Amino acid sequence: MAFFDQGMWEGSTYLGGWTHLGRTADAVSPSTGESVGTFALAEAGDVQTAVDLAASAQRTWAAASPEERSAVMRRAALLIEQHVDVLARWLGDEAGSAPGKAAFEAGLVASEYHLASATAMMPYGQLLRTGRPRMSLARRLPVGVVGVIAPFNFPAILAARSIAPALALGNAVVLKPDPRTTIAGGLFLAAVLEEAGLPPGLFNVVPGGADVGIALVDEPRVPVISFTGSTPAGRAIAARGGQLLKRVHLELGGNNALVVLEDADVEAAASAGAWGSFLHQGQICMTTGRHLVHESLYDRYVELLAEKAGHIVAGPPDTGAPLGPIIDRGQRDKVHSIVGRSVEAGARLVVGGTYEGLFYQPSVLADVSPGVAAFEEEIFGPVASVTPFSTIDQLVQLVNSSPFGLSLGILTGDAYKAFELSDRMRTGIVHINDQTVDDEAQAPFGGVGDSGTGVRFGGHEANIEAFTETQWVTMQGEIAAYPF
Repeated sequence: MAFFDQGMWEGSTYLGGWTHLGRTADAVSPSTGESVGTFALAEAGDVQTAVDLAASAQRTWAAASPEERSAVMRRAALLIEQHVDVLARWLGDEAGSAPGKAAFEAGLVASEYHLASATAMMPYGQLLRTGRPRMSLARRLPVGVVGVIAPFNFPAILAARSIAPALALGNAVVLKPDPRTTIAGGLFLAAVLEEAGLPPGLFNVVPGGADVGIALVDEPRVPVISFTGSTPAGRAIAARGGQLLKRVHLELGGNNALVVLEDADVEAAASAGAWGSFLHQGQICMTTGRHLVHESLYDRYVELLAEKAGHIVAGPPDTGAPLGPIIDRGQRDKVHSIVGRSVEAGARLVVGGTYEGLFYQPSVLADVSPGVAAFEEEIFGPVASVTPFSTIDQLVQLVNSSPFGLSLGILTGDAYKAFELSDRMRTGIVHINDQTVDDEAQAPFGGVGDSGTGVRFGGHEANIEAFTETQWVTMQGEIAAYPF
């Protein structure tokens, strides 16, 4: 049987092994509207089963050697690299990922497991100075069971970046993938970990809707929730997590700014801006939503960006088109509403603003001022809004006026000047002379404000902080003497 053969998982999910439940759902291609497979749909009660399995298996896994945990993660990384074409195909079928985006995402997933194999071997504490005749140390211990709730846009990587380090550090994981991308963002990862030798029960997948997510957040044996998704949903999860005294890691939305300073190469800037706004149909938390361009370059930049947008084709991934479909009608209509409301408020539609089915044409809105929908809201579609500025102080105000603070790009002929300028910007990520979309497994990732609770992903330090607890231990040779 070929790896991840559909006969192995069709109609199932993964609860200690491939499992049938009472209900199934179709995985629907946004390109064709047709079913590409079925999976078992979980209910709230299935979360308890998943946590039962996870809590039982985790105790033995936490006691396993770091070498054993590292080896499983390393084998998982190699399996993904060997079957990258399989994952890429499912990313195309389920998420509407164009071939380049799908290959990029699959590579990132492999890199997360490679990094996790090293994280398992990292120092897990430190010796502390003490004024008493004893040894004092702080050590990091696994939290137990980690709940992961992942979105549809980059379903495999945005799940894997929590799953891999959590497992490597001795935890078990219960994953609730988005039901629109359960196969690429859940079942494929289960097959990889099973083949890599992860003991049963440590990784479980509960596909479902909001009721399943609520049950996972409410489950008392899940002390940490790692959520990636919309800001409104993140607020609700944070509020509930706070009531339950849980740690909730939130990576939320963005309306990211790309700054084009007056000394930038305008042709190169327009190319970077097009990539930042239109990659994966703009369905990325790091997408460039706002192009803030110095007034001396503004007209030329708008012209170049519109020209590029007009030549980018949206079509089914199997045609090789650089852009695929919007995930569903609801999201498409939201994108179109923002474009329409922006034009009504005075923005100028230079190109695009049309769609066929779920294929939305890359669009450029010029003369977008603060208060206009495209300036204020996360679009999550292939729409670039362009705003002029004249002074640096005005620019800083425009950047920081957004409640979001995830990623910022600054394009300039003087990189050090941009570095100094970045001190004034409220953002979790800064890319100088690059656009806003980038990710590496070893780099810290997170936003501020409405974009989330800071860096909770990427690199050993953030991952260890996210998925372990600190325990203080002292030890001395004899029982301490006291006057009582």
